[in-house]
Amino acid sequence: MKLARFNETRLGAVVDDGTALVDLSELIADLPHPGWAPAPGDPVVARLPQILEQAPQLIESAPRLPLADVTLNAPVATPSKIIGAPVNYHAHLDEAEADAEIHHGNKIAKIDEIGCFLKASSALFGPGAKMQLPFINRRVDHEGEVAVVIGHPGRRIKAADAMDHVAGFALAFDMTVRGTEDRSLRKSFDTSAGLGPWLTTADEIADAADIPFELTVNGDVRQSSNTRLLIRSVPQLIEMVSAFYTLLPGDIIMTGTPEGVSPVAAGDVVTVSSPLLGAMSVHVID
Repeated sequence: MKLARFNETRLGAVVDDGTALVDLSELIADLPHPGWAPAPGDPVVARLPQILEQAPQLIESAPRLPLADVTLNAPVATPSKIIGAPVNYHAHLDEAEADAEIHHGNKIAKIDEIGCFLKASSALFGPGAKMQLPFINRRVDHEGEVAVVIGHPGRRIKAADAMDHVAGFALAFDMTVRGTEDRSLRKSFDTSAGLGPWLTTADEIADAADIPFELTVNGDVRQSSNTRLLIRSVPQLIEMVSAFYTLLPGDIIMTGTPEGVSPVAAGDVVTVSSPLLGAMSVHVID
């Protein structure tokens, strides 16, 4: 199933080949108000098994809303963590070593040496938002990726069991300011963590190691790859990060970007797409 958050607080199932959605908001209407200290994680993603069980009846009978008439938001509203996987494609490692502006003299190390990093949850944005450049005199690059959304919580998860903890997949932008500062700072500016256009549930993806995707800027292809080329696979990433963190429903793991990163400028339209996960376009502003 393809589940979308729309108009900020509504839950929908995307139908009719991505042209319409069915409002499923009644399935989450009884969620309590957050109150003083809400539990960490995304409550809708935590409820995903019940939603998937109850949604088919609504989809059969409920009216369709044209997708063009709603505003899509990031399909996860409240992740406790957004986790990035640096230099997780061999070809991206090669281009980083060849382009000094990408690494600014910093050591380029393999993911097995430096592990993953955190992006601020306040960086999250969806298809209905614009990507705002934080500086007018600094290089900001696009990085198109496939993201994994955690559904079932866990700690010290083995790779062999990792897919049991996955709610689904989405497309992602890991926008990056180039410079000498720590990676987590340069990748956590507002609107630097794009997620969308919806959450494709895990049962619709036959193989997490075979998800093709590409990124275009103003229609020109800049990045094109497949998750089968990841250095650390999806299960291996989950094993790696869960050794340090308890993974909670709604946590997002951006699996890494392939070769082809390049600067964006105000006025650009950046699109990341996949035949399995849909397409998400954002406008860049200064």
